[in-house]
Amino acid sequence: MKRIGFAGIAVLSSLFATAVYGQEHEHQVSAESEKLGTVHFATSCSPTVAPQLDRAVALLHSFEFGASIGEFNEVLAVDSACAMAYWGIALSRWSNPMAAGNRSVAQLQQGQQAVDAATRLGTHATERERGYINAVRQLYDDFEHKDQRSRVVAYSQAMNELSMRQPADTEALIFYAISLVASAPPTDKTYANQLKAGSILESLWAKQPNHPGLAHYIIHTYDSPALAHKARAAAERYAMIAPSAAHALHMPSHTFTRVGMWEESVDANSRSIKVALSSGSIGEVLHASDYAMYAYLQMGKESEANAILDGLPALAARFDPKAITGAAPGSAGIFALAAIPARWVLERRAWAEAAALEPRRSGYPYTEAMTYFARSLGASHTGDPARAKAAIDSLASIQQRLSATGESYWAEQVAIQRLIAQAWLDLADHRENDALQTMREAVTREDATDKSAVTPGPLAPARELLGDMLMDLHHADEARAEYRATLSKEPNRRHSLLALSAATTRAGH
Repeated sequence: MKRIGFAGIAVLSSLFATAVYGQEHEHQVSAESEKLGTVHFATSCSPTVAPQLDRAVALLHSFEFGASIGEFNEVLAVDSACAMAYWGIALSRWSNPMAAGNRSVAQLQQGQQAVDAATRLGTHATERERGYINAVRQLYDDFEHKDQRSRVVAYSQAMNELSMRQPADTEALIFYAISLVASAPPTDKTYANQLKAGSILESLWAKQPNHPGLAHYIIHTYDSPALAHKARAAAERYAMIAPSAAHALHMPSHTFTRVGMWEESVDANSRSIKVALSSGSIGEVLHASDYAMYAYLQMGKESEANAILDGLPALAARFDPKAITGAAPGSAGIFALAAIPARWVLERRAWAEAAALEPRRSGYPYTEAMTYFARSLGASHTGDPARAKAAIDSLASIQQRLSATGESYWAEQVAIQRLIAQAWLDLADHRENDALQTMREAVTREDATDKSAVTPGPLAPARELLGDMLMDLHHADEARAEYRATLSKEPNRRHSLLALSAATTRAGH
């Protein structure tokens, strides 16, 4: 990847007007100019719209939500009584099921409208179709009062019931499997939901090797350090199944990141970015750029990483956070805009640059927290305790706001960042015991959870930073243990590899 579209983004912007998806499709949604995999989704709608429904569901399985909504609307233009087209719109409006943050009220209202339309038309649908509609209704049910996690769990339960009532319907089983992953508690280190989903998906994939959802969902199912090796086959295959979908090209990098395959991650994201640019899916471009940035920094390719950083203003100018286009919701694009500059400074330990970062205001406070986290670490390392303390206060405030709005996952991630920032401020103030105690608490809490799919990894792993602190305190042997533990969870991380070598030398081994 040669600065894929960032340095020359003005030239690539001309591709925005070009539609990446064609107008004519075979029943198996695979044609010479478009390859989305093989999907057949039977409905009671007019037989004339069957090919369009298959294409729409194939797009849905690859999280190409903007395109799937467009295709479901095309179905309605031909068959206005097709309840399942509204079901598809409602599920597409929910967007990426792996996104941990709460949906906006506007997004929920749009999804609810589609559910209502599907319900009205559902009186003429089959029992199976009403099961799908009832399930998607759970995602939006009384969203003004019910918390999001309860609704996600209720959706998964409804899909389970449907799959048991309709044992021949493999699509119901596939949607149930990914709902298991989406509803899995991030603190469950037995990975019970993921292993159950993986068993379902792998069995079906053996029989339907060209199905895009199966390969895609296997990657999401095993997107954790303990399970990532189980996704290798799907990661190597998915991009070939659905190369017309930008997200299908990006998704293998989730597995490549988990196992430390940086060249492969860069290649996957460069191809994803090209397709996403051609369809105007800037959120997807930003998401893939964050993964590419992470991979470049792990390879020490700073000029390529810097090219991504330099391209952010042009991408930000074209980015509409409210638009539903690809797999990456608006929050993912905003996340990338904050994460990329923070990664650039923290991976390089460029502390003065970190201290100078300015937060980007948004409706997603956890993205602002990344900037305050980097700023605090930078300030503590450069002798500016007042600036570090102010950033820590901002992290505490953001944590409280997230807790108050039910964003428990992100509230915990910000709490971990606050602990790390406080530990380094304690060290700068020569409170070594307090610093180590607080850092170890951060490590324990970070180990108890998992990363969100929106990010390739933490800005700086807590355990790696504990190793750095131990090195500063001349405890090289203890630091070695922390770097080794970091590498067991984050294979081939550049800083941990180099620091482990330095700690080993210093310890005299």
